[in-house]
Amino acid sequence: MKHLKSLNKYFWKYRWHFMLGIVFVVLTNYFRILAPQLTGYVVNTVVQSVSSPNVNEIDIKKSEKNYDYAVRKVIATFDEKTGNKILYAGITLFVIAIISGFFMFLMRQTIIVMSRHIEYDQKNEIFSHYQKLDTNFYKTHSTGDLMNRIADDVSKVRMYTGPAIMYFINLAAVLGFSIFFMIKASPKLTLVALAPLPVLAIAIYLVNTIINKKSERIQALLSDLTTNAQESYSGIRVIKSFVQEKAMFGFFKKNSEDYKDNALSLAKTEAIYFPSMALLIGLSTLITIMVGSLDVVNNVDGASVGRIAEFVMYIQMLTFPVSAIGWTASMTQRAATSQRRINEFLHTEPSIINEVDAVEQQLQGNIAFNNVDFIYPHTGIKALKDFSLQINKGEKIAIVGRTGSGKSTVAQLLLHMYEPQKGMISFDGVPANKIEINTLRSQISYVPQDVFLFSETVGNNIGFGTEGATDESIVEAARQSSIHNEILQFQNGYKTMIGERGVTLSGGQKQRISIARALLKDPKIVIFDDCLSAVDARTENEIIGNLYRFLEDKTALIITHRIFSLFQFDKIIVIDDGKIVEQGKHQQLLEINGYYAEMYSRQQEQDNEQQ
Repeated sequence: MKHLKSLNKYFWKYRWHFMLGIVFVVLTNYFRILAPQLTGYVVNTVVQSVSSPNVNEIDIKKSEKNYDYAVRKVIATFDEKTGNKILYAGITLFVIAIISGFFMFLMRQTIIVMSRHIEYDQKNEIFSHYQKLDTNFYKTHSTGDLMNRIADDVSKVRMYTGPAIMYFINLAAVLGFSIFFMIKASPKLTLVALAPLPVLAIAIYLVNTIINKKSERIQALLSDLTTNAQESYSGIRVIKSFVQEKAMFGFFKKNSEDYKDNALSLAKTEAIYFPSMALLIGLSTLITIMVGSLDVVNNVDGASVGRIAEFVMYIQMLTFPVSAIGWTASMTQRAATSQRRINEFLHTEPSIINEVDAVEQQLQGNIAFNNVDFIYPHTGIKALKDFSLQINKGEKIAIVGRTGSGKSTVAQLLLHMYEPQKGMISFDGVPANKIEINTLRSQISYVPQDVFLFSETVGNNIGFGTEGATDESIVEAARQSSIHNEILQFQNGYKTMIGERGVTLSGGQKQRISIARALLKDPKIVIFDDCLSAVDARTENEIIGNLYRFLEDKTALIITHRIFSLFQFDKIIVIDDGKIVEQGKHQQLLEINGYYAEMYSRQQEQDNEQQ
């Protein structure tokens, strides 16, 4: 339950909804509690009218003194004729039911609406926090689990902030009013009617302990199930190409069965509540009728048939709120489990944050790596070792090397996605960790190796990240990345919707749209991370020619496993095993006849074979 304390800030924010909701709950139940008293009055009137020998008129009048003040005032206005009394009482009961229903409507419009506001705020808070978390967090947590916590877990918490709290307040109000008037009418019958409740409380405590453990297990299994489904949908082409539909279905079915078995086990446990409630309430009703009837037969002071009817209605009024204790407790336990899972991520602090003295530095394009060491936290792989590199404003740098040599790590560190364990990275002499993160990243265009496109139009994907991008600028960026003509051939041109992650496009098209997105941003620093691997040689040469003009006054890093001999780089950096093994211009590196020359020779052979 301690995990639910984090919701108090929302209850305070919507305190007027909450307080009004409590008022409406009280008013709803106040008008409901008048019905048993009026019903008791009607029954006594009928019994008195048929002159039952067991009716003591003095006792009946005495019992009326125990009614609520409003009921006594209403009864005092009734006509003396028995028929009229019953008619007026029936009309009064109808009016009371309407008033009670109206306040019940207001009760739901305040408390349930409050829970929807809290759900909205909580989802926004979680999503906002997700975006603050660093890259390492996303490498160690599955997308399905993240989705489950912001969807299913928040939904279960809403059941606590809305229905559970509403039913709990309703229970308190019903119990308060009922017990007050029951004791006022007959302490003896009250004791008899409420005797089963302690047994009920013990049963609820024991069952709730079991429910809490099972709820936690179910939520974890649901996250696994969601992750399994999400990965299958995203990787459906791979699954189909390897004919693994049956295997994936078997895996999903196993996870689904585990979830089903645990959910059914929880359902069986919760099912104990309702028959237990029915049994205890039934016993309470029977015992009350029996004891009350014996009192009437034995002419016990204050006993009457109307009082028995009144108490039976009190018990019936208590039936749903008391039986809802189990449901409310279950919702609360589930919410506590879900909130604990939500808090785990909300209490996760990103490792990359703005320093207190961070500045909004305007980048000129000078970059320096000074003796940088970097180890990936989630794998322990040492990606860079004593890495030093000076890049001056406007220079075009190529970083080449085999897969896993540390090329992409350079880009990740420049974007301040990670913090190096040793050494320093600086821009124009200012350490990267001293520059405000959004300011830094907004001035760098980055084309990742793993291209990501949104389920949006082609134009909006190109314009992503550039505020106020015009149609003309989007088209120009597409021209520069050699994708414009192909976009015009799409059914709706730039307004063509792209499937999830660009599934409707080829690899080369996705890469060029991603390049157009970076070019449109028009920054001081541009980083291309192996972004031409999926295009043919002719298109590659065309893009390189366009890039050469576009990058004329910009600092550019082109990370690649291919060698672009047509592009005049100011410096080519050759990385192997996290270290710079060679650097210089194209011709200089060929003359050295080392690692770079071997790569170039191998590439030439491959190109000749393809021709």
